Amino acid sequence: MYAFAPSSGLTLQSTKNHNFNQLFSSHFIKNHVQVNIVPYAIPFLSVNVSRGPFRVISRKLKPITASTASTVETPKHSFRGKNPKDINVLVAGSTGYIGKFVVKELTNRGFNVIAVARERSGIKGKNSKDDTLEQLNGANVCFSDVTNLEALERSVGSLGVSIDVVVSCLASRNGGVKDSWNIDYEATKNSLVAGRKFGASHFVLLSAICVQKPLLEFQRAKLKFEAELMKEAEEDDGFTYSIVRPTAFFKSLGGQVELVKDGKPYVMFGDGKLCACKPISEQDLASFIADCVLKEDKINQVLPIGGPGKALTPLEQGEMLFRLVGKEPKFLKVPIEIMDFAIGFLDFLVKIFPSLEDAAEFGKIGRYYAGESMLIWDPETGEYNAEATPSYGKDTLEDFFQRVLKEGMAGQELGEQTIF
Repeated sequence: MYAFAPSSGLTLQSTKNHNFNQLFSSHFIKNHVQVNIVPYAIPFLSVNVSRGPFRVISRKLKPITASTASTVETPKHSFRGKNPKDINVLVAGSTGYIGKFVVKELTNRGFNVIAVARERSGIKGKNSKDDTLEQLNGANVCFSDVTNLEALERSVGSLGVSIDVVVSCLASRNGGVKDSWNIDYEATKNSLVAGRKFGASHFVLLSAICVQKPLLEFQRAKLKFEAELMKEAEEDDGFTYSIVRPTAFFKSLGGQVELVKDGKPYVMFGDGKLCACKPISEQDLASFIADCVLKEDKINQVLPIGGPGKALTPLEQGEMLFRLVGKEPKFLKVPIEIMDFAIGFLDFLVKIFPSLEDAAEFGKIGRYYAGESMLIWDPETGEYNAEATPSYGKDTLEDFFQRVLKEGMAGQELGEQTIF
């Protein structure tokens, strides 16, 4: 998530003539010693470039936390005329399911990626700093807190460079009421404010296609930020945005692969045709998000996006799975009214026990995804339109199912997003 800039360690006393990419790349130093500076992975060096040849002093590099901010002048020219290696992209939500693929895609394209990360990242904070550095290899990692604007600004300010683009892949982990507003709105807004303070002129937001019909708190939180992002661009013609609204992710459709493989029935609500989607892989979505950094046809646009191929209903997904495992289709159809009853009961209990607020919200989330398609919503017809939902990429759901049947769901865990 946060860019790499130590409060001590790699100290360059004359950074004015050296871009950020140079500070953290490989250099040949006096006596032809090549030093590969990989953030937080090895003992680090302090390099004095104020005059004459480099003088190298061994020193252990410390992760950036909330050190003293420095003022960075906002660039007067557009970053789009630069070489990618000279474009500083701040990525918030870099250790999330999509975020880590976005970081990898951006680094592969040659951008100078500044990945913001918590000191304990991953599901329930299972990843240490070293784990995060390994996961985000190739990016400059900065440890800070996106929920604390002052800490975030201090961390970004400590980099001593301007920011060209902010990419936010932030999303609440469980969709709870408070978590949604803390992350999908407040933390995302913090990344905008901090990025703008240090020069960012473009913001790429990972949103969700389901905000078209906002019935849930996380959808309302996302829409509130989207509106403020658009307003920012309206008031400043030097600032632009790209709002990416993807359909379903592969991992959200893989929960029943092992059940079908073991001969169990495929569970679906109603007749299995209540909801459809054009699922997209994490890699294809990351590629689309990376496109939004430079492509001018994506400026100031709301961009719904799905994967390749036709829209698939749960019934069709189940039939595909049975075909891949070579078994006769066997379905368990659950009346969706059961969920309506459970939600009504939870809403009643919340009036007596407010602490059950999130439990009621989780029930509503489950009900929403069981009955609503992840496609373009046409308010005039009151229907979802698969044909109007754009497709992108090359990875298909069938390819994903085949991989999971062979390798399992490792790396695709829902974690705290699991509802049932």
